[in-house]
Amino acid sequence: MAAQHRASSLRGQLFLFQALPGDFAARHIQDLMVYPFFSLSKSHRVTPIDFSAGEISIRVEAVPDHGMASIWDSDILIWAASQIVQARDTGLHTSPLMVAAPYQILQFIGRGTSSRDYQRLKAALDRLQSTMVSTTIRQPLERRRPPFSWIKEWAECTDRNGRPDGIKMILSDWFYRAALDDRNVLTIDQAYFDLTGGLERWLYGIVRKHGGNQRGGWRFDFRHLHQKSGSLSPFKRFAFELRGIIRRQPLPGYTLTEAKVGPRVLLAFKPSAPC
Repeated sequence: MAAQHRASSLRGQLFLFQALPGDFAARHIQDLMVYPFFSLSKSHRVTPIDFSAGEISIRVEAVPDHGMASIWDSDILIWAASQIVQARDTGLHTSPLMVAAPYQILQFIGRGTSSRDYQRLKAALDRLQSTMVSTTIRQPLERRRPPFSWIKEWAECTDRNGRPDGIKMILSDWFYRAALDDRNVLTIDQAYFDLTGGLERWLYGIVRKHGGNQRGGWRFDFRHLHQKSGSLSPFKRFAFELRGIIRRQPLPGYTLTEAKVGPRVLLAFKPSAPC
């Protein structure tokens, strides 16, 4: 559906939150950092993600026209969460209905601001709207868990002359509620946006969430990470890529090592020593 048609369905009952100017900390939703909610590849993915561990279950489905939202697309959600937290902390009203100039989003997430970057932003918004998610996370007592999309609706705004003048979007209730709760949000390093690989971006989320500032760090079994990533790569390929990340050490603020405990191969990580 064209953005112009979507514009008419943006509901006027919601308070319109105008994006804040300036630089501030990047914040991410913890659940999105550690569970397989996004494709880790830039290629067109339509294969669903199915993940289950204990009481946690996740299913992510894509439509063929747009493909599944990727971990690069989720940068828009990081921007949105950062806006919501910053506004709330300064005593401003927030809303799932947000409006921003495209350059505000693109600059915050470390992208260019050319017309090509703008087109990519719109394609990412399409994927975030069309990807459907079902999960038990933060919905444990609900007997029926209807699927939701990351963005309910989005539309281009135009000025009196018909020129693009911004982007409006309505965030999912599930995501918006998470962003308002400090227990669900973590500050991330701005250098995260410079990470070029999907696996290393996802791995940073795992490390940031579980490693935190613990001096002793944390460890994860390679096979557990493979299952939790939702990657379509076979385990051998996944392990090869993981070892490549260990050699490169690209994750800001953390040091990675490989460890062995009997037959198990583990990824160990801890905060980097200060310079």
